[in-house]
Amino acid sequence: MSKRRILALALMSALAAGVAHAQQAPLVFTAIPDEDETRLVERFTQYAKYFESKLGVPVKYLPVKGYPAAVTAFTNNQVQFAWFGGLTGVQARLAVPGSQAIAQGAEDVAFKSYVIAHVSTGLTLSKDFPKSIEGKTFTFGARASTSGRLFPEHFIRQALGKEPEKVFARVGYSGDHSRTIQLVQSGAYQVGVLNHLVWEQEAKSGKVDTKAVSVIWETPTYPDYHWVARGDVDKTYGAGFTSRLQAAILGVDDPKLLAIFDRTKFIAAKNDDYKAIEDVGKLTGLIN
Repeated sequence: MSKRRILALALMSALAAGVAHAQQAPLVFTAIPDEDETRLVERFTQYAKYFESKLGVPVKYLPVKGYPAAVTAFTNNQVQFAWFGGLTGVQARLAVPGSQAIAQGAEDVAFKSYVIAHVSTGLTLSKDFPKSIEGKTFTFGARASTSGRLFPEHFIRQALGKEPEKVFARVGYSGDHSRTIQLVQSGAYQVGVLNHLVWEQEAKSGKVDTKAVSVIWETPTYPDYHWVARGDVDKTYGAGFTSRLQAAILGVDDPKLLAIFDRTKFIAAKNDDYKAIEDVGKLTGLIN
């Protein structure tokens, strides 16, 4: 076979592969918007490139405006997998039969929340639940946040025997953890609760005025964030694709990529790992 013919065949093969790649339905993922949206787009675009290189299909990141929007996008097959908080992950799986929790951060096995307070309250760090927060103004994060609402509300009910609306002078929902810090730091709310990793990250970067706001209590631990894949991913992308996706996530070892999540590594997860979230969600009425 002549060199010219060999080159022509190679070119045709490359073109065919390019066409097949272009025709392949893109794999789309999202993440709950628990921090500033611009920052999330920058970060997750890097993951889209990583997944594309590992899976051999076009991959796109779809930003969403709120926690419920992330669940809706998953339910409607606008995205095929997602980085959810504990509660939204359970909600999404229950809405799409066969969906699987496939990975979590090593830190997500035993996650926790911080209750923070404005200096004007006089509240300081305590090992015991700070019952003196009763009567103060209080902000959760997003309504469907595991660390910013679900478990903190559960612990408040346990400690004080009442729902938040009967505990606090006013209850708010900031929408995300960064915003919770801003609201308490400014004095717009006297007390709030958020994801411990966001607090530590923002404090480290100098975005927290520790003279105005401080941590007064940390919750017991609970399972939280995880990656979830729709139950029909293998049907769309081929047998074994869910396992390949899981392997790609577990294989993330670039410190810069892991730093996007404030995680040291990803480990395997399964649906049963989040049974406690489903149980607490039903007790608080956040899961039907």
